[in-house]
Amino acid sequence: MESGLDYHTAKALLEWQIELGATEAIGDAPVDRYVLPDTTPKAKKPATPQAKPDKPKQVDPVAIAKGAAQRAESLDQLRAVMEAFDHCELKRGARQLVFADGTPGARVMIVGEAPGRDEDREGKPFVGRAGQLLDRMLAAIDLDRAQDVYVTNVLPWRPPQNRDPKPEEIGMMKPFLERHVALAKPEVLVVMGNISCQAVLGKRGITRLRGNWDQALDLPVIPMFHPAYLLRQPQMKRQAWADLLELKARLGAG
Repeated sequence: MESGLDYHTAKALLEWQIELGATEAIGDAPVDRYVLPDTTPKAKKPATPQAKPDKPKQVDPVAIAKGAAQRAESLDQLRAVMEAFDHCELKRGARQLVFADGTPGARVMIVGEAPGRDEDREGKPFVGRAGQLLDRMLAAIDLDRAQDVYVTNVLPWRPPQNRDPKPEEIGMMKPFLERHVALAKPEVLVVMGNISCQAVLGKRGITRLRGNWDQALDLPVIPMFHPAYLLRQPQMKRQAWADLLELKARLGAG
């Protein structure tokens, strides 16, 4: 069948089709476009977000210390739970735990600050020159350290270079100290030094606090200068002697 188009017109129409993007000629048989497979690119489904790993739970060393201390029903058990307590960094730098000395159940319990080099080496509080001075102070009011007094520290491990304990270290170990006092059952507490006053009374300023009776842990408490301080400031021994006489009077009245 003739199309009725001349060569030049047909050629122009074909070129126009190519310009429009036509790439195939019309076939001899009709094509049902509705049954052809859909080749349209599918939109990618968004990736399912992966669950973030759970953050590690924050450890509360004070809560752990409280629980461990309360489980101790004797001084031996308290020492064991303190030995097992691994949340205080001081433990890693110390030679050993410094627990206590003297007689449990004595009327007087002395609370010092933290072990020094000598205490860390021997495993007892108040040894070396400071311990010798403490023994003389007690003997001056007719107290024998081995029989009449029970001695411990706020911290059981020596701080590096004998630095002052940090507030978080004091707070961490305070539950053990409170349990220690409850199990030892003294009649009076003697807190020696600023760190001890802070831990037991929540106060600092030993020169202002010393010699004045206070109350803590259901016990009468008297702050005193630490023997190590008296070795550095011997002119303060007069005030220390007055504090010792105050302690003696309290024990005599009791």
